This record gives sequence, C-alpha cells and structure tokens, in this order.
Amino acid sequence: MSFTSCLLVMLGGALGTLARYMMTMLTAPLSRMMPWGTIVGINVVGSFIIGFFSTLTLADGRYPVSDNTRLFVMMGLCGGYTTFSSFSLQTLDLLRSEAWGRALANVTLSVLLCISAVSLGHLLATHLNGQYVQLTQAEEQSDMEGEMEG
Repeated sequence: MSFTSCLLVMLGGALGTLARYMMTMLTAPLSRMMPWGTIVGINVVGSFIIGFFSTLTLADGRYPVSDNTRLFVMMGLCGGYTTFSSFSLQTLDLLRSEAWGRALANVTLSVLLCISAVSLGHLLATHLNGQYVQLTQAEEQSDMEGEMEG
C-alpha cells in the first residue's frame, strides 16, 4: 500500500461519489415508488462496470492496466459509486470457484445483516432522539402526496 495508491483510491472514490449523486438527482423522478435509480442506475451499472473492467484489464486480459489504475477504477470509482459492485464481484468470484455455499452465504448474510444494521441504526437514533425519525426522503414525499390527495 503506497501513498500514491491511497491517493488514487481517494480520488476515484470522490469521483464515484459525485457520479452517484448526479445519477441520484437525474433519476429522482423515476424513483418515487421504487428506487429504480439506485437499483438500475447505480447498483446494476456499477456492477457491470466493475465486472467488465476487472476482466478486461487483468494482466492476461485484452487491455491490461497497472495495479494503480485498477485500484482507481475498481476500489475508488466503483467503490464510491456503489459498494454493491464490490459485493457482486466478490460473489461472482465465489461462484466461479464453485464455492456455491459460500456465495449463497455471502448474498444472504450481506442482505440480512445490512438490513438488520440499518434497522438497528434507525432504532437507536429514534431512541436517542426520543421520537420517530424519518428514515428516507421518500417517506416525506409519500406523506405530502397523501395530504394532497386527502
């Protein structure tokens, strides 16, 4: 781990985060009832990018690149854009090595533990605030639409 590698990951992460914010804003009108912007625009696209780039740029791939370039794109850019891409690549690696049980455990545990963690964080914050805490902007939008209809 060199200083240069750290800077490249950091720069890629910043650009990935900016790209995620921009995609979120662009897809907001499509994401009122279901977070399609996050599902497709961020998670699916990010997973495609990391899968495509990681394979194409291997040392024996069609377009090999330096380790620092792979770090910039895969850990930095894709990591800032979506951590789902890393999860997807790691699951694919398990599947390709025929570790079916570990791949299933990775998917199951990741989803269940992350939903549990976000729920626990929400409950703890609610308790600390002593009241109901809005979890997402969608709740506010839904409440406003309900008031307008009623």
